[in-house]
Amino acid sequence: MDQIQHKLIDIRGVKLHIAEIGTGSLVVVFIHGFPEVWYSWRHQMISLAKSGYRAIAPDLRGYGLSDHHPDPQNSSFNDFVEDTIAILDSLQIQKAFLVGKDFGSWPVYLLSLMHPTRVSGIVSLGVPFVPERINRDLPEGFYIFRWKEPGRTEADFSRFDVKTVWKNIYILFSRSEIPIAGKDKEVMDLVEPSTPLPIWLTEEDVSAYTTLYEKSGFESPMLVPYKKGEESSIVTKGKIEVPMLLIMGKKDYFLKFPGIEEYIKSGKVKEHSTDLQIKYLPDGTHFMQEQFPDVVNELIINYLRNHVY
Repeated sequence: MDQIQHKLIDIRGVKLHIAEIGTGSLVVVFIHGFPEVWYSWRHQMISLAKSGYRAIAPDLRGYGLSDHHPDPQNSSFNDFVEDTIAILDSLQIQKAFLVGKDFGSWPVYLLSLMHPTRVSGIVSLGVPFVPERINRDLPEGFYIFRWKEPGRTEADFSRFDVKTVWKNIYILFSRSEIPIAGKDKEVMDLVEPSTPLPIWLTEEDVSAYTTLYEKSGFESPMLVPYKKGEESSIVTKGKIEVPMLLIMGKKDYFLKFPGIEEYIKSGKVKEHSTDLQIKYLPDGTHFMQEQFPDVVNELIINYLRNHVY
């Protein structure tokens, strides 16, 4: 981990933290999801650097060591898109390969639609490009519905310290079932206090995540993907024209969102991408890149070798 370099860069009115390793001419930019930060890509960054690539992973604005949104009410996924472009410009990188995970795949998709000449290709972990609205036909206790309610998440999380909240979310998202709270329960109540963390996370990992979320809090990280949600997206239609690899864990709870598994298996997902490959990890959950880093690293590197020109 010591070989990964860190810096703060001033772009678009905020200071953004980026982690970087490798000196290769081919650049790969990693965009994290929630409850993650740059650190969730540590295994991939080191592996890619050893394979001759330059790996860059920012903390998105509002996350980790990056500044919060200066104008929260006007924040959107577009900020993540334009921040990524500004990072490339600041580092004098004309074109990069983009890797997205969870909601981090959405700004990757948007960037490829809006700035296709800046993208060599895409790898998406866990989230296909879905131009249509999702999350329909789910009960009131669905975690995204709960997190969108003003004040409810704050009251739920305030009962615990940052470490406990982060661990609970990671445990919930590591399961194969969609997190849905009962009528008189909150999302944090879905995890028993004695529940262990996944075996592929170390105490050092937990400490790293906790430190960064103690710095950022949860309100700012959750703003765009959950509080504002689909309304913060600037593009809802289009076709991905760059080469793309979609990696799905067969035990990822996201596959149980209404219509998602059928959307992928039926081939409809390929109607929205001109060059799409799909790989499945039989035991993969929502955090494949940490659960099976060697497998994910190999998939990404092999794809890069065949699709970066």
